[in-house]
Amino acid sequence: MKRLLLLLSLFVITVASANATTTAVADTGKIGTGADPKDPPLILSGSVDTYYKYDFSGHANIPTSFASDQNSVSIGMVDLGLKKKVGKASFVGELSFGPRGQYQSIPNGDGFTANANNSFHIQNLYVSYDVTDKLNFTAGYMATFIGYEVISPTGNFNYSTSYLFTNGPFQNAGFKATYAFSDKVSLMAGIFNDNWNVYTSQHDVSTFGAQLFLAPAKGWTAYLNVASGPTSGTIFDLTTAYQITDAFKLGLNGADFTPAHGGGGYQGVALYPQLAVSKIVTLGLRGEYFESKATKTIPSANVTGITATANIKAGAITLIPEVRFDNAKNQIFTDSNNAPTKSANQFLIAAVYAF
Repeated sequence: MKRLLLLLSLFVITVASANATTTAVADTGKIGTGADPKDPPLILSGSVDTYYKYDFSGHANIPTSFASDQNSVSIGMVDLGLKKKVGKASFVGELSFGPRGQYQSIPNGDGFTANANNSFHIQNLYVSYDVTDKLNFTAGYMATFIGYEVISPTGNFNYSTSYLFTNGPFQNAGFKATYAFSDKVSLMAGIFNDNWNVYTSQHDVSTFGAQLFLAPAKGWTAYLNVASGPTSGTIFDLTTAYQITDAFKLGLNGADFTPAHGGGGYQGVALYPQLAVSKIVTLGLRGEYFESKATKTIPSANVTGITATANIKAGAITLIPEVRFDNAKNQIFTDSNNAPTKSANQFLIAAVYAF
């Protein structure tokens, strides 16, 4: 009897120890074993989007980025982002799969051209270090600091993109330092590759970039940006947004770009008023004026675009119906008979799932 009681006691102790060990591993919240419970977790985020678009000319007509398929239920992209911060050091990696994230400039011998054959694209890949509470260093391949709109549909109110976005930089590879004078004023300065949207430079690291951040009032932010280089050219950009009331927000983007060689370039401004009519429905407009500058052989041209958009929230999904009307100074579009015309109109509806 004593031997039986002793065996039962040893069995209970063994099971309890096993359960305690299992619980300790599960509480780390990490994949695998041996992770330090004090180590912050790896954060995964991203989005998936799909859309239907119809141009009233019967063919794709408006030459801005993404959502270009005509009369088709089409895909945008799967966007996957990873980030982690331990102490003062952090990293961000973001990879997209699909047509919306497909743009990548590649060298072709005479310069750079878009690669339409790749199925994925690195949106962000950089490391960062907080030297002090006010000073941060960041190096790698980063989403550009220029402009109001971004590649990911979760970062935009409109699903289609502006001419300013399409013609400006998407990413910049380089090194930057940011100093926060206060929560209302900060300054970034950096050196970047000689061309936009490329992982490696064509010749050297020769583009200077800077950003002055200001928060003049509660709900109001403004970014004064400049990027200039002997290869990339020079762009001045203002991006600002003001949450005037709980329901009404007003955004503005203005830019002026001059190439390094050959003349031309562009300038333009876009206004973004948005009104939340309920907790799940927000209505907005994008009014844009865009002008391509004249060269010695090509006269200037301009286009005015009005885009009416709604964002309808359904949990993690946002439905985005949108109507767009573009009118140009010159006959840069084509009508249903493929004849030159000054106007182009389209409708689309998109679904964006964010996680």
